[in-house]
Parts: sequence; structure tokens; C-alpha cells
Amino acid sequence: HSNGYSLIRKVLEKTKPTSSQLKELIEPTKIYVKSILSLVQNLPVYAISHITGGGLLENIPRVMPEHLAAKLDANSWDLPEIFQWLQAEGNIDTSEMHRVLNCGVGMIVIVPKESSNDAIKLLNSKGEKAWLIGEVVDSKGEQVII
Repeated sequence: HSNGYSLIRKVLEKTKPTSSQLKELIEPTKIYVKSILSLVQNLPVYAISHITGGGLLENIPRVMPEHLAAKLDANSWDLPEIFQWLQAEGNIDTSEMHRVLNCGVGMIVIVPKESSNDAIKLLNSKGEKAWLIGEVVDSKGEQVII
């Protein structure tokens, strides 16, 4: 995804990536329009956020009312190897990773709880890797809790 390049550049100034790591770092942003269009045509959808510049912490609040928060389970997905490498080589704090990068979560879709399994099945059938990442809760100040 097209975010975090200033941070990535700082890491690249200190270390030498492999050619496969470089290739992964310049991979074009994934476009989800066909899968998401199918989802909104078939199931109720409350909000959608493409996780680009601003990472998880800044993108999700843009689509949520202030009185609600997204409580994410960071154990629900594996941090991709390229992000593990960037974090280790750049000595980057996990909260900074969440603020700047998508950390392997390219898009979030908020649906009613009772529709979550159907949404996951539909998106997976369209070739996406979809899973339950968390839940919407009442906000106690922060809009994203990881």
C-alpha cells in the first residue's frame, strides 16, 4: 500500500534490503473495488476504510462516529515479514508501525455483527483474504484500541 515511504526511506538509509524485499516495498496499492462493490450490493455495510497514509490509527477514525471505537485484536493477523523486517531494522515502536503503516490490513469493513461471517465468506470467495479483526465498542477517548 502507498503509505509509510518516509519511514521506509529512513530504514533503507541504514540497511540493505534484498531484491525481493525491495520488490515488495514498491508493489502497487491493491484496489478492492470489485470485491467491496459485491459486498455492499449483498450485505449491510456501516463503514469502509482503505488503510493507506495514516495506518490503522488514523484511517479508521475517519469512518467512525466519535462515540464509537474500533477494538482490534492484533493477534487476529500475522504481521507480514516485510513489516517485521522494517520494524526490526528500523527499531520502530509497534504504536508507530500502527500509526504509519497498514501492518498487513489493507482495508477494514464494518458490518453488523450478525453479518460478519457472511461478509468474510463473500470477500474470501472474491479472492480477498478476509477475517474478523475486532469489534466496535463505546469510545472512552481513543477511537482505535489495539
